[in-house]
Amino acid sequence: MIHKLLIANRGEIAVRIIATCRKKKITSVAVFSEADRGVLHVRLADEALLLGPASPAQSYLNIEAMLNAAKTSGCDAVHPGYGFLAENADFAGAVESAGLIWVGPPADVITLMGDKIAAKGLATRAGVPVVPGYDGSDQSEDAFAREADRIGYPVMLKAAAGGGGRGMRPVTDAGGLVPAIEGARREAMSSFGDSRLFLEKLLVRPRHVEIQVLADNHGNAIFLGERDCSVQRRHQKVLEEAPSPAVNAELRAGMGAAALRLARSGNYVNAGTVEFLLAGDGFYFLEMNTRIQVEHPVTEMVTGLDLIGLQLDVASGDPLPVSQETVQLQGHAIEARLYAEDPENGFLPSVGRLKEFVPPEGPGVRNDVGVQAGDQVSHLYDPLLAKLVVHGETRRQALERLQVALSEYRISGVSTNLGFLRWLAREPHLLAGNVDITFLERTWVPERERSLPTSVLLLASMARLSQEVSTESSDPWKGRQSWRSFGVERRYRCEWGAREWSVILRPEAGRVWTAATEKDVQTASVRQAADGVVELVVDGTLIEGRIEYASSGLEVSVDGEQYRLVDAVPESTHVAGVRAGSGRSALEAPMPGTLVKILVTPGQEVSASEPLVILEAMKMEHVVVAPRAAVVEAVLFREGDMVPGGEPLVRLKSQ
Repeated sequence: MIHKLLIANRGEIAVRIIATCRKKKITSVAVFSEADRGVLHVRLADEALLLGPASPAQSYLNIEAMLNAAKTSGCDAVHPGYGFLAENADFAGAVESAGLIWVGPPADVITLMGDKIAAKGLATRAGVPVVPGYDGSDQSEDAFAREADRIGYPVMLKAAAGGGGRGMRPVTDAGGLVPAIEGARREAMSSFGDSRLFLEKLLVRPRHVEIQVLADNHGNAIFLGERDCSVQRRHQKVLEEAPSPAVNAELRAGMGAAALRLARSGNYVNAGTVEFLLAGDGFYFLEMNTRIQVEHPVTEMVTGLDLIGLQLDVASGDPLPVSQETVQLQGHAIEARLYAEDPENGFLPSVGRLKEFVPPEGPGVRNDVGVQAGDQVSHLYDPLLAKLVVHGETRRQALERLQVALSEYRISGVSTNLGFLRWLAREPHLLAGNVDITFLERTWVPERERSLPTSVLLLASMARLSQEVSTESSDPWKGRQSWRSFGVERRYRCEWGAREWSVILRPEAGRVWTAATEKDVQTASVRQAADGVVELVVDGTLIEGRIEYASSGLEVSVDGEQYRLVDAVPESTHVAGVRAGSGRSALEAPMPGTLVKILVTPGQEVSASEPLVILEAMKMEHVVVAPRAAVVEAVLFREGDMVPGGEPLVRLKSQ
């Protein structure tokens, strides 16, 4: 029986574990870094201890600090959540050696399954289908080249010690193999401390379907149906659902049986997930995750089981309270992951302080949340803010609830993928259940190819106009003469995506204006409320938005979506035709991060879109490329340096 549990994690998974602890009357102990003082999981736990500085290596990845926290607080068990130390066999072994209960599989099982090469060999011996590939000890580039030729392109490089998309690189031809090997090794070493790679045949447009398994120390093992995780970006899951639209009862039974054979062959105990690629009529073993999954709530919603609670029961030595015969799947569940990232800027991570954060509510709606308004989003940690989970009697009802819930989310202060999720929830292929792991690459259209809403353009224009007349003696939002005296007509321009947008404003009586855009001519009246909120009435329709000023323009928030506009200023001060970064002599860091690789030297000629440096932020690598043909004048940081967002990285000069 567990009495006091140390939660060796942060964010929404820590909050989730705390909720189960309360139900089971287990005292919860949170840990936190200097950057996480006062955040949600710290406030909700029964007790909380400081681990160390903000850096993960000195806090959430510090095994000694975790063990000291458990000892100091008098805990008798440790739950690792997911990420950080969750699949670290050394940590699991240290917890067990300290006489504490480890909520997860034994350390030797983590070692076995964490080595993707060894896990693949185990699957083969257990009669589980595997993808053709190469996992030999020769890690030379020549060996990988020979094996890739033998297997046939396209192929996929993977980190032997990895998971979660880290260290993965698709390679379509021989010319791209060596750069892919270098990048995969670098990311694998950074993420797992192990640069070994293996090679697999890249299946064309497969689905990603995983089986949730549970096993106890009494010889019982069950599977809880499947989750479809095919909607992915950069091998990171974005949306998951259970059951899978592509899996029938016969296929489910076959995949479940294969997953249990693998688990039993590896002497698996506690919760785990066996991941498969589904192609045609066949399925192939991908990997086994030795932890609770981010997407576990969809399984909970369709089975009615508390997976965290079952983990705690098994870790306490109890037999599983459910059998395979009693597992029933009811209805349909979908999970959408809300990230602090900018979909319109290559999904780059976003940092800052959350000014507004209001999750939706209603029947069949669940929010697994790790933040609240006022919390700081750091570049040091994963950008996941929350998970929205919906349940319906049918898939159609679940999708409808997802659409409504996403429309009711309210967030401001950092860029998020909320607008992207709203698009995704209505995408025809997703609605039809016709998706695969390349789905987003083929269907997502960034905003540079879409239209900027007129309301956003008007809000930005009026906000800039108010700045210009703010030196007048009267308040432009309350008076009339200050607007009129500024001129009969004003033209405003801004850049959004890869396009320039403009509006012509003509003042009429009072605070009413006519606004002419490329779409149409409308009447608008506007007034400014407190805290940057602007209320705009366009042809009788009220639109409320929030204006935040940035160094290069404005951030306009409307209906929970954020639009970052560059240089939304009067025509008199606007430099036409210059996009952010395209004509500058110095390229700026798109986000705070670590400079992990410099690819150019001073004096080197580079072409447009040629990679210059590689930044790592929020566990992902981001390549900064040249905006035009130029000569590298200087590289302003060194490899390993922490780079603030917006700081110049490379200085260029014309050829």
